[in-house]
Amino acid sequence: MTSTIFNSIFDATTTVISVPNFLLCMGISLVAGIILALGYIFRSRYTKSFVVTLALLPVVVCVVIMMVNGNIGAGVAVAGAFSLVRFRSAPGTAKDITMLFLAMGAGLLTGMGYLAYAVLFAVVMCILTIVCNLIGLGSGHSGKYKTLRISVPEDLDYSGMFEDLFSEYTTQHELIKVKTTDMGSTFKLTYNMRIKDSTKEKEFIDKLRCRNGNLEIAISNQETASAL
Repeated sequence: MTSTIFNSIFDATTTVISVPNFLLCMGISLVAGIILALGYIFRSRYTKSFVVTLALLPVVVCVVIMMVNGNIGAGVAVAGAFSLVRFRSAPGTAKDITMLFLAMGAGLLTGMGYLAYAVLFAVVMCILTIVCNLIGLGSGHSGKYKTLRISVPEDLDYSGMFEDLFSEYTTQHELIKVKTTDMGSTFKLTYNMRIKDSTKEKEFIDKLRCRNGNLEIAISNQETASAL
């Protein structure tokens, strides 16, 4: 019985997909997408548009795969055309991209007719996502990795200007970007750093303000904490 459930509803001789099977695959794809979306929103910041995308993406991939009669190579090539609209959307986090791949995987399974596997896959990945959020996997030191953006007047030499402060408040730092603004009257410096004590962040900013003439300073969390 179990082996029958996990068999594909399509066989090698299937050339025309019946309407009931077509609707069944779409329905299971939608269920799998909703399961993944529920796992994504658990204890996470999210937008309505992205959650709807997660729910519907498996359906789109499923239909694409069915329309190419299970030819995965052709299906991937056709689905790749959708990446052309990528330039219209804002960059996503690593988690967002992973969830999109999971949704596409669920759609691929249903498009090939493996409905039970699709639901099982969605449930398992949903549980894993929730567990990772519950235990805070990977968040132990992520709050210490910061990106500092600081503006300095053009008449100040920023080379080594903040080194003593970085030595006092950070364990690692790297200047990754220098940009001129306001017709060249201001330099905007971007640093990646790992702060020693997050509770002293305001103290760090106050001392930076004394050095840069009280111009703009911004500190934000790094989305991807990488070794410097």
